[in-house]
This record gives sequence, C-alpha cells and structure tokens, in this order.
Amino acid sequence: MSDTAIEIQVHGSLSSIAASDWDSCAQYGAKARPTDPFTTYRFLKALEDSGSVGPGSGWQPQYVTAHAGHEMIGATPLYAKGHSQGEYVFDHNWAHAYENAGGRYYPKLQIAVPFTPATGRRFLIKPGHAEIGQAALIQGAMEVAKTNQLSSIHATFCTENEAKIGEKLGLLHRTGQQFHWINQSYGSFEDFLGNLSSRKRKNIRKERAQAKAFGGEIRCYTGEQIQPHHWDALWTFYQDTGSRKWGTPYLTRAFFDIAHDTLRNDILLVFAEQDGQPIAGAMNVIGQDTLFGRYWGCTEHHPCLHFEICYYQAIDWAIRHGISKVEAGAQGEHKLARGYLPVTTHSLHWLADPNFSDAVARYLVAEREAVAEEIEVLTDYGPFKRDDREEQD
Repeated sequence: MSDTAIEIQVHGSLSSIAASDWDSCAQYGAKARPTDPFTTYRFLKALEDSGSVGPGSGWQPQYVTAHAGHEMIGATPLYAKGHSQGEYVFDHNWAHAYENAGGRYYPKLQIAVPFTPATGRRFLIKPGHAEIGQAALIQGAMEVAKTNQLSSIHATFCTENEAKIGEKLGLLHRTGQQFHWINQSYGSFEDFLGNLSSRKRKNIRKERAQAKAFGGEIRCYTGEQIQPHHWDALWTFYQDTGSRKWGTPYLTRAFFDIAHDTLRNDILLVFAEQDGQPIAGAMNVIGQDTLFGRYWGCTEHHPCLHFEICYYQAIDWAIRHGISKVEAGAQGEHKLARGYLPVTTHSLHWLADPNFSDAVARYLVAEREAVAEEIEVLTDYGPFKRDDREEQD
C-alpha cells in the first residue's frame, strides 16, 4: 500500500454513498452471487428505505467510509443504538453494571448488520489495505464515539481474522457459539444421513415423515418464482414469530415490498402449502457459498414441520446447489441432533471507561474459556458416526 493518507467520512444515510463504491469494498471478488448478501448496498439500503433502521427504530445509521485519494477503500455499517435489541450478542448485563455505577451506557455504537446473527466481514476493505483499513475505520468509529461522548463500540459477528486484527489494535475480543451445517461433498440428502449415527439417522427420517404428513406440499421459491403474495404470507409468519420472540417485529412491512424489487435473487423461500395456500414458511438468504436461515413462522402447527422447513429443506437445497454451509441463525442446541455442529463466533468491543473496560476484559477471558469448553463437549455429543464400522440401516 502507498503512503497516501487515509481520509475518514461519516454518513447519516447510504444515499450519500454510491452503490458501486460501497459494493466495491463489500463484495470485491464476488462472482454473480455476493459472498455476503447482508453487506450489499441493496440489503442495507432496503433496511434504511423501509424504516427498519433510522428514526424511531433505535438504529441510527452512522456509516463510516475510508478513502485513499479519490478511491474509497473501506466502509463499515455503523449505527448509533439506543438499546441492545436485534443484536444477538448480549450485553444487557454490561449495560446494567455500567448504569448502576452511575454511567450512561446508551447510546452506544454498533458495527453490525441489523437483526442478523450471521458471520461476515464488518470492516469492508479492499484487498491490500486490510490492517491499515480496519484501523482507520475503527479510529473513525472512535472519533464518532468520543465526539458524542458515547460509552462503547461493538462489532458483532465479525470474522475470526477481523477479531485478530482488532485485538492487535487494543479492542476486546469476545467469543460466542452457533450451530452450522457443513457440506462434506454430499451427493444427496441420503449421503448426508449416511454419515450420521444410526439412531440420529432414524430420528431424522421419522421427523421428515411426520412433517410431510401435514396434508399438503412443501415448495421452494427463489428469484422470479417469488410473487407478491408470497411476501404477504411471509409477513404474516414473521409477525407471529416476532411478536412472540421479541415483542415487536424488527422489520417493517415495507422491507418485504422492497425485497421483492431488489433482493429476490438473494432469497430462498420454503413454504408448506395446503390447497395452494401457505400455512408455514421460512426465509433464507443465499450467499456465494453459504445459505443463511433467517425467518420462520406459521399459522398452523404440525409435528416436526419447523424442523423440515428450517433445517432439512435448507440442507437438501444446499446439497443440490453445491453450497458448502448452512447457518441456521442464533442459538438452539436442538440443531445438534439435526446435523448442525457448534462453531465459534467472534465480536470486538471498545469501552470508553478504562476501569469498566478492564473489568469486562477479565470477564471475557473466563467467558472465552467456557465457550471453548462447551463447544468441545457439544461436538463430542454430535450426531455423526464415531466408528466407520457402525451398522448401516
């Protein structure tokens, strides 16, 4: 990299950034399909234009971009947060401790894709600029925090490499856990089942049979196959799940309308239909090498239908389309029995108060050890064969 000075800019809206400039940082090297659909300009712009983020949402955009001369070399999706909702890396205890000590935890700054617990780059930097670009974006976020006397910065679900760079730059490294399915070059769903222990294999076959007995058909839709009435059904499902899990759904109805126009090629819908009418469904987002499970809901409850639509259909689709991984969202040890194994997730944190930062740093050492131990134990309890000689059925 040259010695050209890096200039930092802060933007209150993506409208002040050209889509081509943003995507040249977020999606460099991408083929026809984006590596990470959540950091594309079109996805983040849909959140903003739909009112899912912005005034009244508790997510106020403060996008930071880095420039070397006339070239934009990096960007980060930064938001001023008035709460800790929609993040999936929980810091509520930190907020309570800080405020009990007389501090003001909110607003804070969040480097994240809103409402999306999916690992991906959070510091969107062009090749050749990695460490210096990430340092510049972090410095830009710190300037926003210091200027506005904000308590902290949190970069959630970043990559492991970004976490290592962040640690070098003095940020606190936190780990967590999710369950991902890995495609071991399976030719079919039956090939995948053949890798499982006999008991798990039989259980999955039983669950799939129960699910498919709901009295209708399961169909997948993507791209031009998705029609406006599919979004109507998905919105109904999403509202039901959102009201039960979060109190209020995070996305607005307008997001799904915009998705129909700009995101259909990135979306896979899986619906259970009776007489052509969807009664349950899930939305997945398609990356270049990963299928991301996102939203599920139903208007009728049937045995094992959730497992079929969210997990088994995702695995089946990934195998048929040569996708290497399925990320099924946050939490859920029940995924282990269905072929999803525990993996480590990463986040970075900067806390303005040095005493509070030291206390959290000590806590994170113990937490990382506990997370690593839990992943080791859960992996040992995984559904896969322990011995190639295990009896086949």
